[in-house]
Order: sequence, then C-alpha cells, then structure tokens
Amino acid sequence: MTSFQQTKYSSQLSSMSLFNLKTCGIPHKLHPHSNYPSLSASLESGKKISPEAHTDVLDIQGRKERIRSLFSKVELSVSAYDTAWVAMVPSPRHSQTPCFSNCVDWILENQLNDGSWGLPHHNGQWLKDDLSSTLACILALKRWGVGKEHINRGTHFLELNFGSAIDDSQPAPVGFDIIFPGMLEYATTLDLKLPLDQTTFNDMLKKRDREIKRYSENQSSQSEAYLAYVSEGMGNSQNWDMIMKFQRKNGSLFNSPSTTAASLSHTQNTGCLNYLRGVLKKFGDAVPTVYPFDIYARLCMVDNLDKLGIDWHFRQEIRTVLDETYSSWLQDDEEIFKDVATCALAFRILRVNGYDVDSEKLTQVAQEDYYCNSHGGHLNDTYEALELYRASQNIIYPNETALEKQNSWSKNFLQRKLNNRSVHSDKYTSAMFQEVEYALKFPYYATLERVVHRRSIEQYNTGNLRILKTLCLSENISNTEFPRFAMEDFNTSQSIYQEELKLLESWTVDNKLKTLEFAREKNVYCYFCAAAMIFPPELHEARITWAKYSILTAKVDDFFDNGGSMEELLNLIQLFKKWNVDVHTECCSENVRILFLALRSTICETVDWASKWQGRNVTNHMIEIWMEVLDTMLKEAEWARGTYVPKMDEYIENGYVSFALGPIVLPTIYLVGPQLSESVVGSDELRNLFKLMSMCGRLLNDIQSYKRESKQGKLNYVPLHMINTDSSSEEDAVGEIKRIIDDQRRELQRLVVEEKESVVPRVCKDLFWKMSRVVHLFYMNDDGFTLENMFGAVKDVLHKPISSDLK
Repeated sequence: MTSFQQTKYSSQLSSMSLFNLKTCGIPHKLHPHSNYPSLSASLESGKKISPEAHTDVLDIQGRKERIRSLFSKVELSVSAYDTAWVAMVPSPRHSQTPCFSNCVDWILENQLNDGSWGLPHHNGQWLKDDLSSTLACILALKRWGVGKEHINRGTHFLELNFGSAIDDSQPAPVGFDIIFPGMLEYATTLDLKLPLDQTTFNDMLKKRDREIKRYSENQSSQSEAYLAYVSEGMGNSQNWDMIMKFQRKNGSLFNSPSTTAASLSHTQNTGCLNYLRGVLKKFGDAVPTVYPFDIYARLCMVDNLDKLGIDWHFRQEIRTVLDETYSSWLQDDEEIFKDVATCALAFRILRVNGYDVDSEKLTQVAQEDYYCNSHGGHLNDTYEALELYRASQNIIYPNETALEKQNSWSKNFLQRKLNNRSVHSDKYTSAMFQEVEYALKFPYYATLERVVHRRSIEQYNTGNLRILKTLCLSENISNTEFPRFAMEDFNTSQSIYQEELKLLESWTVDNKLKTLEFAREKNVYCYFCAAAMIFPPELHEARITWAKYSILTAKVDDFFDNGGSMEELLNLIQLFKKWNVDVHTECCSENVRILFLALRSTICETVDWASKWQGRNVTNHMIEIWMEVLDTMLKEAEWARGTYVPKMDEYIENGYVSFALGPIVLPTIYLVGPQLSESVVGSDELRNLFKLMSMCGRLLNDIQSYKRESKQGKLNYVPLHMINTDSSSEEDAVGEIKRIIDDQRRELQRLVVEEKESVVPRVCKDLFWKMSRVVHLFYMNDDGFTLENMFGAVKDVLHKPISSDLK
C-alpha cells in the first residue's frame, strides 16, 4: 500500500506538475494533476468544451465524491436469518408473546416472490443460504402462530430446493451443517410439517453430530468458540451457561444477533437483551448478521482502493481511518481481536503504513490446530487463512519467528485447499481460489503496483461479500463505483505513459544510444518498471528519471562487461572525474563519447529538475553516485581480465554497488516531493536502505545466472559461497543465499515502514522498496529481462486500455 505520509507534499506536487511537464516537452493537454487532461486543457485555455465531455467529467467527479462519502458511514445488509432468531425471543414478561414483535412484522412484510426470505438478486448461487434464512423465518412465524400463508409459501420453496441442502458441492454459510439440521429438529417440536423424509432427516442429524464431535475433539479455544458461535443449531444440547464466557463488552456473543438472540432465549441475560435493543434501534425492524462491523468494513475499503490504484485520491480520509483503527488496536478492541480476518487485515494495513503494531498480537489470535488438524471445511476458514497468509508474508520483520511459522502453516493450508478444490466450484468459490492461487504464486514483495491494479480492476467482483451464517453485503466492501473510477483513472494515466514513452524513444535516438551495438535494447522494459511503480500522473519527472537511468545503467553495464576495452573503461572514468571536458579531444572512441554525453546531459537534466524541488544544486551528489558505480564496475572488469579471485565478502561489498541500482533510485528521491538536506542524503539510514535493496538485487541476480556465468568464467556469489563456506552443494549454497535475501528484504521493509528515529521521508524510502519488488519479480524465475511473461504485463500497463465493459 502507498504510504499516506506524502499528504503534506501534495500541494507542492500540484503546483509544480504543469510547469514540469511543459518544460520537458509533454503537451499541455497532459496536465498530470487532472484525471481529465483534455478537459483541463480546454478549461485553462478558455476554449469551449462539448456538453458530452462536461457530463463525463461531472460523472467522474460525482463518482469520486460518492466514494469519499463512504468513509463516514458503514452500510450493511440486513439478515432475514438473524432477524428471524431475534423474532423468536420470547418476552421476559410473557413467554407466549414475542419480545421483538416488530421483527415478526418485518418477516411478514419481506417474503420474496418465490416464497423465500434472504437477499434478492444473487441468481440462485446461494441456495443453502436461502434455505437457512427461509427455514428460520418459517420457524419464527410458526413459533408465534402467525403468517399461515407465508409459512405455506416458504414450505413450498423448501420443497422445491431441498436437494441443495444435501449437495456438498454448493457453497454454504458458516455452520450450515450444524445449524440447518438443528432448525429442522426444532421444527418437529413445533409440529411443523416439512417436505422431508425421515431417512434424509436422520442422515442430516448424524452429519451434524459428527461435525460437533470433530470440533469438540480438536480442543482448541477456536474450536470451542466456533461451537458457541453456532449455538442456535445445538438447541437444548448446548451448555448455555458455558457459552456466556464468550459474551463481549457490548453484551453480544460474537457480535452475532442470531447467537445472542438464541442465548437470550435460554438465559434471559440482560446484556444480550440490551445489545439486541441497541442493534434494532440503529437498523429499525431487522438486524444484520454481524454488528458492529465498522472496523472491518472500513479496512476492506482502504484495502480495495489500494489494490485498485486509487487510494492516492483519498489520502486524508484513509489516514483518518488508519488513525482510528490504530487507536482501537492499542485499546485491544474486541472488534479487532475477536475476529481473525479483521485482526489480520488491521495488522497488515497498519504496519505497511508505518504504525507500530506487535506481531505477537496477531499470532495469538489464530491457532494452527484449528485450521490444519481438524477441519477448515467452510469458506470463511479459507478466507481467514488467506488474510493470515497475506499479513504474515507481506510485512514480516527479521526474527519474527512466530509470524514466520504462521506464514508457513497458512501457506500449507491454502495450498492444500487449492489442491482439493472442486472442478465444479461456484462463482464465489472460484473467485476465492483465484485469489489464493495468485497470492501463492506472486508474493507481495515480487509484484508491480500497476500490474496489480489492472488485475484488481478486471477481476473486481461487485458481488464480493463476507460469508458468515448468512451473506453479508456492504457498499464499503463491494461497490460498482470503485472499479469504474479505477478504470477511468488507469486509462487516463496510461495515455500519459504513452506520451512519456514517445519522449523516451526520442531521447534514445537523439543521444545515439541505439548505435551502441554491444548494448541490450531494453527501453520499453525500463520505462515499464518506472510506470508500474511510480504511477501517479503528476510524478512525471521521477518516472522519466527512473527510466532514463535504468537504460543508461544497462548500457554502461554492457560496456564494462564486454563492450569496451580497458582503455575505454578508464577513459570514461577520467571523463567523469574531469566532468567539464571537450569530448571532441578527450574521448578515445565514439562509444565512450556517446555514453559520456548521454550520462552528462541526463545528469544535468536531473540536477535542473531537482533544483526546483530541493532549492539547491545536487550536481556533486549525482557525479558521486555514478563515480562509485563506475569504480566498482572497473574493479569487476579487472577481476574478469586477470587471475585474481576475490574473497566472498570482498566480492559482495563491491558487487552490491556495481549492480547499479543506486544511479536509478538515488536521483529519483529528489523528485517525489520532500526537500532533502545534505545530512539526510548522507545519513546512515539512507545508505542502509540503498545497501539492503542492492544486496537483494545482486544476490537474486547471481542465483539465477551462476550456471551461465560459471561456464563463461565470470565471478558469481554462488560458487564463491561454496568455496568460502561449508556448503556441500550448489543446492545448499543457493538455499543459504535465499535465506540471506529473505533477511535483507525483511530488514529493508522494516526500515521503510518504521517511523521512529527515521530521518528519511517515507515517500523517499518507498522508492527503495519499489525497486526491491521490481528485482524480486524480474529474477523470480529467470535471469533479468528475459522473462517471456513480462510481454503481456508491458502491454497491459502501457498500451492496452481497460475495457469499460467491466464484470
């Protein structure tokens, strides 16, 4: 997730963006701080705009404001199932009358045309939920002797669809195999005639008993809590006094109106009564399936906006949500710590955004035995495990052993669920497993933001919901406005990227870089990485700088590797040391002249741009960055041309610099907003960020290339590691190096997100993490830029607009 520390720099970005684009040759119509470039240009120039264009802009602005309004409220669907259980609660004064007669009236008024109760318009995908809600409403009406015609119509619906209740291939709400048979059993005590043969009824009761036994034998606190959560399905066999230990401060059991209502019917607990009264006061005559739900819903909204790439439009609103969530975290709020998914989501989002949250609190919420030993049968378990996996994988620090263990077992659980999934899965289950598969295949630290954004937009499920005892829908969690606005934002940004790519191609030609026959041609890939990670339109200069230096470092690396003689390498370094030289007399070859002129002009351009942001001259720092890289590349060239074999430590201390990420990232930090003093630029913190990022890149590269480089007689960390350690095989050496990379990456992420005693602004630190994600992805399966599957990603980010015909 993007850090919202940048908020205070947004006014500076806004005021500088148009000027910066104009000075760089980007057409005025591509004003980067607007989502609607052609309209902005027309308005600023005083030209008339078409009514259609004006309407489009108003629609987009309206969409943005409607999204913004959701931050101040949480909307939840009401639950016929839970309302029915509340309706069944008898009055504490007169046991033959309902305590909440308004809920009975709601049931009478809200039967659907097909005779069922529940959420309409989900195309029959959740028949088990419909059956459960309908049976609960029938029981409530029968309990109080009202609604005979409603009962008959509901019973007819059960008869037509009862086969789904015993169809294991259909998705089920949480606890269905315990609750539904329990309601059928309760129906017999009410003398309710249901279309059910005795054999099927007995089979369902036996399945329920096996399910209860399975959870009981697990003996984990989570299993005990689960059986308490589905208490209404256990009737008189439940120890109602025992389950009251799960009562929360607000009087509820699990924030569940149905569980609380069932408990109130058996215990007459005042806390339960007050909770239900409070929920009805808020929602009227019906209740949701969970309340309160605010923290989870608002965090889901933040997470969705981030994955869609539009979070940067709502920085202040998101900051407010995170501040309030962090306050709840510090207060050990039950709404967070009594729900696994909410706790995992809160931990991940808060830590990524720089809040100090202890991983021990997360690891205590979920128990491995509950997921891996006894069950994991319902969809909510898979969803919870996915959130636990993301939380423990996305943002883990060094030496967090418990969190690492959680990551391991949650990954194993998800892999097992993925392997055992049915080929006939419903739409919701299929979507869930697509998310699981993607999360396992592409870890967070090896993803590119704009690639994730596009996938999230195209795969966005406007029917996304939380599966509890019944379906739970919320505009905050799933909203058609989100993907529409994200699509418009993505396509507008893409048009800007295309103009920038044209400028980059012209720059390459003008600087004769295409004439360097020894060098790889990777312009598009280099710009792709810049656009995929520095995606907000107004960051034009940062994007172009990143891309140009990526191209130049590749050219220079090829020059030192095999394209230049030793005389040429030394000549290039001498030119840098002198800087202001006559290239016509002091360059020993045309290749040296081309490289030096391209480097010098680009550095001068960077210095000019940086001076506008920083208010000072950074020329010396730019030259120092490149001198350090050239010196380390020269040393490697000397090693390659001679017989000297460096020690492992000597190789890596030189190699992390020669990997040449410094000339890409370090200049870019001047162009993303904050003013940086010389003390910040020269700080140990910044140097550590650079070293950790570069170490990951160098070692990842060496793991992927050591076989090829060994054949070519080149130095590489893998064989050096085998020589200097006790590694008995290449496999052992690679395994040990991967552990080093993990440690380096986790320490890098810790430095990036932690704010305590940090002097480097978060928006600058993020650039080091972004580059780390780039190299992790590019070296995941192959050596550098040769990944075939990157072609599609380049097309998606830079060239192919997202269709307005979203799912």
